[in-house]
Amino acid sequence: MVRATQKGFRLHIGLFGRRNVGKSSLLNAITRQQVSIVSAVAGTTTDPVEKPMELLPIGPVLFVDTAGVDDVGALGAERIAKTRQVIARTDLGVLVAEAGTWGEFEENLLAELRAREIPVLVALNKTDLARPTAGQLARLEQEKIPSVEVVASEGRGTEEFRSRLAGLAPAGADEAPVVLRDLVGPDETAVLVMPIDKEAPVGRIKQLQVQSIRDLLDNNASCIAVQDAGLARVLDNMKTPPKLVVTDAQVFDKVARTVPAPVPLTAFSILFSRLKGDLVAQTRAAITIDSLRPGDKVLIAESCTHHPIEDDIGRIKIPHWLEQYAGGKLEFTWVKGREFPADLAQYKLAIHCGACMWTRREMLNRIAECDRQQLPITNYGLAIAYLMGILERALAPFPEALAAYHQARAERVQLHAAQNNEAARIAMVN
Repeated sequence: MVRATQKGFRLHIGLFGRRNVGKSSLLNAITRQQVSIVSAVAGTTTDPVEKPMELLPIGPVLFVDTAGVDDVGALGAERIAKTRQVIARTDLGVLVAEAGTWGEFEENLLAELRAREIPVLVALNKTDLARPTAGQLARLEQEKIPSVEVVASEGRGTEEFRSRLAGLAPAGADEAPVVLRDLVGPDETAVLVMPIDKEAPVGRIKQLQVQSIRDLLDNNASCIAVQDAGLARVLDNMKTPPKLVVTDAQVFDKVARTVPAPVPLTAFSILFSRLKGDLVAQTRAAITIDSLRPGDKVLIAESCTHHPIEDDIGRIKIPHWLEQYAGGKLEFTWVKGREFPADLAQYKLAIHCGACMWTRREMLNRIAECDRQQLPITNYGLAIAYLMGILERALAPFPEALAAYHQARAERVQLHAAQNNEAARIAMVN
């Protein structure tokens, strides 16, 4: 089934280029469906158009058709901004250009894709009307950029296009992502603590929980799903202790008091920091919580656009715990989906959700932007574990992240000692 693979685990293939070069026609030809509206009027595609499909031999992919990067006017600028958001989550880029045409727009797109280390395939379209120039082909050869000639409106060249695209797919694109099956082996059992809060849709559970269960089943492991209120009973009834307990981070403290110390414990959002983000970097960033002072600004980012409710984890609980820890009021900014401030200098810390609906590339790009602007970015589970004083235990299943935590703690102790020595020296001088 086309929708069997969740969007965040599909290889994202973005189609980029000027207006009216045939991006939408190419998508329709590849999918053999009328996915995007095609018109001779430039700028027909406004918002990105997504199409999931199985593209052999790659596997599950998501094609994203975008607005032309040469769009004009105020609305055009907004469309171009949405196109650039697509680049941030693209695993494989397709630069569509008219045969015989190559200029500033193509060069800028190529530069941006390559700066992000995104593999690029150039589709030279409308070869029934013109031929690629020697300069155009030489430019691509010079940069070692593969290209294919197509007539998208007639479906010509699409088989070669598919073949060349498959050759550029990142290694392992067709492999199932590892959520926790490297931590819980065949015939072993994990206990998943899954409180049903008011935000959970009736009849459904959160994506990161669904993905964790599927990962265990694929590995012939067992899982017991329980709400926090029933956890003690489940543990008492198990003849063999579980290999791992994974909890929703909002009940981390309660679960940590219930689970015996020898049993490994972590959170779903920490698993997804490893899967979708950078667990080591986000662990080090969690230590920044120590330096928060009343009045500091904190950015909280949610990849989903759910409607916040009473006791919302990102809008109520985490801010409350942070202010308790900091000893006073903090100033919070919340962003949803792909919204993100361009200027991050005003913030002391960013805290992100688990990004279960996103691709790893998109989350890594967000982390990289924060790093570029020297803003520490951690995630919900790591922040909550640190605030509850149980981060070391929560990181025990992940030796590299645990080592980073110990190193970051040691560095902070050394920094405080140096600051105290300097303060004492200044006091003596005065």
